Amino acid sequence: MRSAIKPIIIRNLGWRTHAQTHFHTLVGFRFCYIRWAYFEFQLLLFDFLLPSKGPQNLNIINTDYKKKLFLSTSFSLLLSYRRITFSNKKNTMSSKTVPRFPIIRKFFKYTLSGVALTVVGGTSFIAYKVYQESQPVDQIKQSPYFPNGQPKKSIVILGSGWGAVSLLKNIDTSLYNVSVVSPRNYFLFTPLLPSVPTGTVDMRSIIEPIRSMIRKCRGEVNYYEAEAIGIDPVNNKLTIQQSTTVHSGHSGDDTSSNDPKIHQEHKMEHITTELNYDYLVVGIGAQPSTFGIPGVAEHSTFVKEVRDSIKIKKKIIDLIEAANLLPVGDPDRKRLLHIVVCGGGPTGVEAAGEIQDYIDQDLKKWMPQIAKDMKVSLVESQPVVLHTFSSELVEYTNHIFKDTNINLVTNSRIVKVDDTHVDVMRKSDKSIDKVPYGMLIWATGNSVRGFTKIIMDKFSEQQTSPRGLLVDDQLKLKGSDNIYALGDCTFTKYAPTAQVAFQQGIYLAHYFEKLQKVEKLRYKIKQDPSISEVYVHRLQRLENSLPKFVYNYRGSLAYIGSEKAVADLAVGSWSNLSSGGNLTFLFWRSAYIMMCLSIKNQLLVCFDWIKVYLFGRDCSRE
Repeated sequence: MRSAIKPIIIRNLGWRTHAQTHFHTLVGFRFCYIRWAYFEFQLLLFDFLLPSKGPQNLNIINTDYKKKLFLSTSFSLLLSYRRITFSNKKNTMSSKTVPRFPIIRKFFKYTLSGVALTVVGGTSFIAYKVYQESQPVDQIKQSPYFPNGQPKKSIVILGSGWGAVSLLKNIDTSLYNVSVVSPRNYFLFTPLLPSVPTGTVDMRSIIEPIRSMIRKCRGEVNYYEAEAIGIDPVNNKLTIQQSTTVHSGHSGDDTSSNDPKIHQEHKMEHITTELNYDYLVVGIGAQPSTFGIPGVAEHSTFVKEVRDSIKIKKKIIDLIEAANLLPVGDPDRKRLLHIVVCGGGPTGVEAAGEIQDYIDQDLKKWMPQIAKDMKVSLVESQPVVLHTFSSELVEYTNHIFKDTNINLVTNSRIVKVDDTHVDVMRKSDKSIDKVPYGMLIWATGNSVRGFTKIIMDKFSEQQTSPRGLLVDDQLKLKGSDNIYALGDCTFTKYAPTAQVAFQQGIYLAHYFEKLQKVEKLRYKIKQDPSISEVYVHRLQRLENSLPKFVYNYRGSLAYIGSEKAVADLAVGSWSNLSSGGNLTFLFWRSAYIMMCLSIKNQLLVCFDWIKVYLFGRDCSRE
């Protein structure tokens, strides 16, 4: 009987599913009901076998057994119910799906959330910057006097290059009456200029209109699309002439856009006027130098202006299409498909690398027979290319050039050029090789422009300069007290690079702001001669504290082709960091994007690179 009255135990079904749990719960209750029915059956059986009319002991046994049976059955039912209820709760909790890899799930969840926030935040920031740049600011109008009666002096900036634009963007134009004179009504981002001929970057992506820049200045700025042709340093007068065409030019010839032949060709008339200035800033740059080599000016193409890159682009297409008409093995076909780049500096190296990329990545897919015969040669007079970089980067560049089939000719110089051949002299043995070519790209040397020579002739202190204007530590022209010069038109101990000109422009902006404080205090003392000596001493301190220009070298970058670049970076004032390869190429691109002067240029250049990655370079004729 004990085995008959043992309570029914429902096993823990926590590992089962939710549906199975409900099923076993119902089955457990059914077994409880069966147990109770079995109890009733036992009572009836005892009543039948042991009637109450029997002896007293039997009645006692019957009553006793009934009590025990009732208590045993009730306890069994209660225990079964509690176990069924507990099992049901536990199975309900365990029936919830527990992720197998919660850490990975959390990682992807937070990563996607971070990416989404970054995209939304970045898009909002770009949209704000685009809106900000597209809206002109309310400017303070030019006036001859300040509200306190002090005369407001005028600054005339010549040029629209790195130095002039850097000065314009950093100076407080409400302190002066500022005017800009340049025949080029836009700023050109020259580091990416070698990418234009092959279609890697569009021409419009690297130019920024001057008028959009001056409308964002605090004070009103006047712009004149003209070129300076004369100066009177005694009376502070500048003669300018209207022009509409920019020429990079070359040594020994008239490179100005005021050449009468140009105006006759375009049926223009000269418009000449004069400007008065209190301070003149000369930042007109330099023009390519041919070093007096015969034939260079007539038969070569420079890499100085936008029109030069367009000319190279059209010439490359002409060479390819002309060579395509000639049979394989024809000497003229090989000549037409040979491009010679003269100059082993960053500009020449980048031009050669970009053209070779076009051959390997685009031309080889669409015109493989032409790409197989096309050749790029780089001629450098120094023993190595990129001689300002570290020796490790020079060796790396040589290795990349060898892998990409760029013919590197070092320690040699071009001595003569005609319409089909260049004479290359090797310095080692003075031998001359006559090299046939289809196009010659001249990317070396600088010489002074015509107006720079005019200024040099006005001052005796400038007569000893071999190249460019001589300036002091405050970029003030030697022999003058109100003419300043910066950039490639000067002759200093610094290299003629965009980095130097950009820092010089920032320096001059701060210099002129401090100079205005000096002028303000000087006017105050002049108006009240009885003013305290304290102001006089303060004026002397301000005059002596005018800053001097200090160049901070930050390093050099160069693209060498095959999606690789080299970087020679300055880490503080005590160490240099040299690197090269694909990661450096990404850094090169990022650095140039950050150097662009507007968000518009940054976005357009990025879109150009994306288009090239998706669809290849577009070198169709325009």
